[in-house]
Amino acid sequence: MQEILNLNRNNCTDCYKCIRDCSVKAIAFSDDTAEIVHNECILCGRCYVTCPQKAKQVRNDIGRVKDAIAQGKRVVCSLAPSFIANFRIRSLDVIAEALMKLGFAEIQETAIGAQLVSEEYARIMEQGTLPVIISSCCPSINMLIRKYYPAMLPYLAKALTPMEAHCKLIRQQQPDAYTVFVGPCIAKKREGDDSPYVDAVLTFDELADWFSQENIVLPYEHVDPMSEGAIARLYPATGGVLKATAKVKGYRRIAIDGIDNCRAVFQEIENDEFGKVFIEMSACEGSCVNGPCIRDHAERRLKGAMRVDTFSGSGETPFVIDEKPDVRTTYTFEGNHQQFFGGDAIRDMLYKMGKTSPEKELNCGSCGYPTCRDKAIAILQGKARIEMCLPFLKEKAESFSDNIIHHTPTAVIVMDEDLMVQQINPAALKMFHLRNTKDILHEHIVKILDPQRYQQIVTAALHSQTSKHFVPDYDLYVDETILYDRQYHLVITLIRDITEQEKLRMQGADLKQQTAEITDKVIEKQMRIVQEIASLLGETTAETQIALNKLKDAMSHE
Repeated sequence: MQEILNLNRNNCTDCYKCIRDCSVKAIAFSDDTAEIVHNECILCGRCYVTCPQKAKQVRNDIGRVKDAIAQGKRVVCSLAPSFIANFRIRSLDVIAEALMKLGFAEIQETAIGAQLVSEEYARIMEQGTLPVIISSCCPSINMLIRKYYPAMLPYLAKALTPMEAHCKLIRQQQPDAYTVFVGPCIAKKREGDDSPYVDAVLTFDELADWFSQENIVLPYEHVDPMSEGAIARLYPATGGVLKATAKVKGYRRIAIDGIDNCRAVFQEIENDEFGKVFIEMSACEGSCVNGPCIRDHAERRLKGAMRVDTFSGSGETPFVIDEKPDVRTTYTFEGNHQQFFGGDAIRDMLYKMGKTSPEKELNCGSCGYPTCRDKAIAILQGKARIEMCLPFLKEKAESFSDNIIHHTPTAVIVMDEDLMVQQINPAALKMFHLRNTKDILHEHIVKILDPQRYQQIVTAALHSQTSKHFVPDYDLYVDETILYDRQYHLVITLIRDITEQEKLRMQGADLKQQTAEITDKVIEKQMRIVQEIASLLGETTAETQIALNKLKDAMSHE
């Protein structure tokens, strides 16, 4: 089966934004593209949301559901309660009617499964055997623990997620049902692939696209408060699990959202004692109303949570469930199969990265990794490249350019637009008889050169101009190229000393002139002699003069 989260290589611009936002760094850069490391990914969807080029793509499962409908199967939708935040419609009836037009046989609320899960959480707390209980509602948090935090596994509530609990109930009531969960979560697709109770998972984005394909338009309206609200409908908002779960004496309750926040809590749990506490955890900041496939992220927090709160109504009437299914389950450690390296290998890689001392380990995070050490490990694992380090590239480029400028025999002077000298190389110091850079740095160029040419290029906004001219103050002939960088407001002049070449050229010109003059004298003398001889031989003077002039011209052009 195709992977759930994939890369559109044509869209990837190698900007490292996804690696910066990936909490578990499950992204490897190869061939200038960001490849997802699937066995390390927890499908939180942060890279999908944050990518400015839309290079991350979610597997589309609409075709699977359409096929089930075409085959005449009884397709039942388990609709996540966050639909009210995504589609911003009046009530469940509006979207249920639209789903029926697509071919769904029945629409039920996943909140029914949430109620079953909350009852199981309360039962676990009543047992009182666990000091810490972590909610199991969020599949990304479940994967995070199973792949990276085996020490947290004993605290992860042994209960199905609301999606699985609800689909198990549907199957129990309707054995021939084809169950389809629809929600804001990418990780639910992985959970659905592994579940015996879920046949397919669609995101809200997919459902919206399907509606568009069928020309079904949902009206944007204010929410109608449910006359008999169910408190389990509060699950999508931060703290909703706590509100929907009965309080049990002895357990404090806390809600944590955001992967990095959850990881920090894991560290605290490992290192400290907190007494009995029930922790609601969600990978998304703002919980499910801020899921990766919530279509309108402009109103993903406050308004979404308020719509969910309004939709839940009084929350006093629970769903009536006959013959409740067993929602207990177990979670095992998957591992992420990462390769680990010793201190020597890491130090060697840090050295190759230009981190030759602790002071050079800037830990700036521009590469996407929190520390230079983390980046070195990623390179050793084949997930990153040395060139991803911007300070390293900057230092390398500056060193390279400084070496070229320092050692070139061409004089290089860099000025700002006011013609104040910002940089000058040794060749220029020697050419203009300066002892060191202090003699001219941050001084006006007029101190050593006529500023007219430089002022003209700035005023005319020319890109460059090249000329050969004489610099009388230094008795130099030069070949000068002036560059004007408007973006960075710099004027750069490259001056090559061509004095020797000019002197040789001028000497050659003088020699030719002298040769021509001598030739003229010789020709004049010879003409007189030839004319005398020609007269004796009967030749005309005119013919002789023509021949001699041709000879003169030929000699002049040599």
